[in-house]
Amino acid sequence: MINLENIQCLGHSCIKIVNHEKVIYIDPYLIDNRYQDADIIFITHDHYDHFSERDILKVKNEKTEIIITEDLYYKSIQLGFTDDKIIKVKPKGQYHVLDISFSTIPSYNISKEFHPRNNNWVGYIIEIEGIRYYIAGDTDIVLENKLVKCDVAFLPIGGKFTMNFIEAARLANIIKPKVVIPIHYGVIVGTKEDALEFQKNINHDIDCVILY
Repeated sequence: MINLENIQCLGHSCIKIVNHEKVIYIDPYLIDNRYQDADIIFITHDHYDHFSERDILKVKNEKTEIIITEDLYYKSIQLGFTDDKIIKVKPKGQYHVLDISFSTIPSYNISKEFHPRNNNWVGYIIEIEGIRYYIAGDTDIVLENKLVKCDVAFLPIGGKFTMNFIEAARLANIIKPKVVIPIHYGVIVGTKEDALEFQKNINHDIDCVILY
């Protein structure tokens, strides 16, 4: 059983991982206070519910490093990030930030037009203390994410813009993480009932944990 005490899902696709001396946010959104405690912010793509200027500023401080797709460079500069605090990424890349290794997985739609493949938007595999966390981003089931190897997977289940809960469960059962956590529901699309149905469709050898 993987310890999830260091992980918070703050709603929608916002994830917070606390690793001893490091605080990591992925796609901060609807943050309830000015914490300004982020060491690293990972952004999957340029949509308001993933790159939220208001919420980034609630967690950012002068030392925060931000990981972005290339189309978000100038927006990040406008938010006060300097060049030395910005890491631009492309799909299928390998990177390091503050002693943390991570890689990028293509994240796109194949049956819809909300997230085109040629936008080069991404999901992340972040390795922390030997555990590989996969944050899928807004995606359908695609060739690249069916090949992911991870310990913990955060998969969108809301449908319309991403996989629905049935498709997301199918992906989880293909990649077989030790733990799968549903995200991207309950605010803009999808419901808590979708999360419960997702859980019912997960193979018994995978631990499905609902965190919000």
